[in-house]
Amino acid sequence: MARHGVLGDALVVAPLVPLCLIQVIHPGGPGMRTGGPWGGLVLVAALLIPLIWRRRYPLTVFAVVASVSFAQWAAGLDMVAGNIAVLVAMYGVASLCRTRWAIAAGAVAQLGILLVVFRPDGTVPVLVKEYAAFSVFVVAIWIAGINAGTRRRYVESLVGRAEQAERERGQQALIAAAAERVRIARELHDVVAHNMSVIVIHADGAGYALDGDPELARQALRTISTTGRRGLAEMRRLVGVLRDDTGTAEPHAPQPGLARLGELVDQARASGLPTELAVRGTPRDLPEGEQLVIYRIVQEALTNTLRHAGPGTRATVELGFGHDEVELEIADDGRGPAGPGNTGGHGLAGMRERAAVYGGTVRAAPRSGGGFRVLARIPVGRDE
Repeated sequence: MARHGVLGDALVVAPLVPLCLIQVIHPGGPGMRTGGPWGGLVLVAALLIPLIWRRRYPLTVFAVVASVSFAQWAAGLDMVAGNIAVLVAMYGVASLCRTRWAIAAGAVAQLGILLVVFRPDGTVPVLVKEYAAFSVFVVAIWIAGINAGTRRRYVESLVGRAEQAERERGQQALIAAAAERVRIARELHDVVAHNMSVIVIHADGAGYALDGDPELARQALRTISTTGRRGLAEMRRLVGVLRDDTGTAEPHAPQPGLARLGELVDQARASGLPTELAVRGTPRDLPEGEQLVIYRIVQEALTNTLRHAGPGTRATVELGFGHDEVELEIADDGRGPAGPGNTGGHGLAGMRERAAVYGGTVRAAPRSGGGFRVLARIPVGRDE
């Protein structure tokens, strides 16, 4: 019916055609007035043919059918089976048009019943009963049309919402993918910055110790090799995530967490930065995302210390578990950044952005007694 609307409407009207032809050719009573066989055929055609387009032009079809019926009444012709076209057209208006047009169509149909029923030769009680009987029939068809229109609009709204939800789902997937790529880019920055700082420091140390202490130089070269391989492996993993658009890649290594803080501190010591790790409070099981934030803040702070603190610097990493937050402090006794322009790089901005994701804060400033301190507070337990 939706694909071939005109053909479907023609099939709906088709059963009325034989009934109307029989009634016109062989009238039901000797006093029945239909305008003769040819006049009756013209009347039936004028009533039924417009119904073929009732779904496409419901208001126009109803106006034509109602006008033909009014002209039939004005000419003094009797009702025929084809006059049911008024109710069919009214149903189309009620189901396909706005409410005000549906009410207007129902009122016109009721007026038509009033014109047909109230005859000058009838008694009032009989006429009222006939009018009530016909009105109930008309109102039932009118309500059925209203319900059909309401259901159709409801289904259309459901389909529209489903399509909109599908579009939004695709947009959310794109947004999530873009956010993940931004996160991976930050991860890549942290990995490259930390490992390159370690490599440069050990390369410089190896150059100084090459003649005077070959064993120390070899140890520095081994550290460079190990750090380079580790950094290269992590870079390959992160870049592999960026390249993988099919979702069929092999599982990646887990993100570093609190369990690897000891390794990070040992790496800083091996790079020539004496570092101590202290844990206060009762350790708790944190989500992987928060563990990664803490790990990256420590990594970035130690990398900045290696870059800017100068020789003979010592660093401390304190991790404190409170009731509703984790406090992280990374401090050193070096000279701090070489100038104000070095304190606002991507590293410190990345720390603040990472902590802000979980409602945390990061403050980084020179210490009053010398050195530099990074203090981070990250709320925990919000989703428990």
